[in-house]
Amino acid sequence: MYYKLYIDSVFILQMTINLYLLSLAGQILKCTATHRRIWTGAVMGAAMTCAVMVVPIGTVGARTLVGAIPVSMCMLCVTFRIYRGKKLIHASLVMAGCGFFLGSIMIWILNRLRMVLKGGMSLAVILGISYFSYRVMWKILLILQRRKEEFVKTVGIYVPELDCKLHVKALLDTGNHLTDPVSGAPVCLISRGLAEQLRSCFQPEKYHVIPFQSVGRNRGMMHAYELPELEIEDREQNIKKEHVIVAICNTGISEESIYQMILHPLLLED
Repeated sequence: MYYKLYIDSVFILQMTINLYLLSLAGQILKCTATHRRIWTGAVMGAAMTCAVMVVPIGTVGARTLVGAIPVSMCMLCVTFRIYRGKKLIHASLVMAGCGFFLGSIMIWILNRLRMVLKGGMSLAVILGISYFSYRVMWKILLILQRRKEEFVKTVGIYVPELDCKLHVKALLDTGNHLTDPVSGAPVCLISRGLAEQLRSCFQPEKYHVIPFQSVGRNRGMMHAYELPELEIEDREQNIKKEHVIVAICNTGISEESIYQMILHPLLLED
């Protein structure tokens, strides 16, 4: 069985899909790019995809599948200037995930339309379906990001050594039930990197040892200290708390994460 492919139609459709995928990936990765760079990346990706299709090796599907990752990496390099290996692989996987969900929505709509319309789909109809699918994904992405922002707070901590207030991103974890075994006070978690910046705030007489349990480890102990004051910036008002216990978490908070602190939910209660 043979299929007839019109390379100009494939190029236009692929370029349009690339524009949508770069837009979605940029929103997720928090990367910005000019319209010129986005268009350049989309056109280059479409040209590379068409070139892969015409190479007379193996099947078209196999060539497209194998070439998808290198093509997406090239688009990300051109559009968002991502060159580091680990970050580039992560961005490529994000873009592949966007492509999977976008394609799934398009296929679902196309299958429903085939029940109503007879004959093949025109390029204009497919482009219209792709745009509608993109808008659906964009809306879902915005809803998810708004819900995520509700759990990510900005925390201000005064650092005497720097003579300024340090602002860090903190995750409000409703599953954090750590408390001090003596006083019963809620305990927050901070990364080792943040602990180094707050070293001047830690006083030996305010030292605590917090027992904990985690997945893959039955029990353990964390070093903890009291912060003189902590201010949580909320939408309605800023919440100030004094003598907040923070435990240094050696695992669980990546230094590359957008947040470097895990808040206890009791801190947001009056």
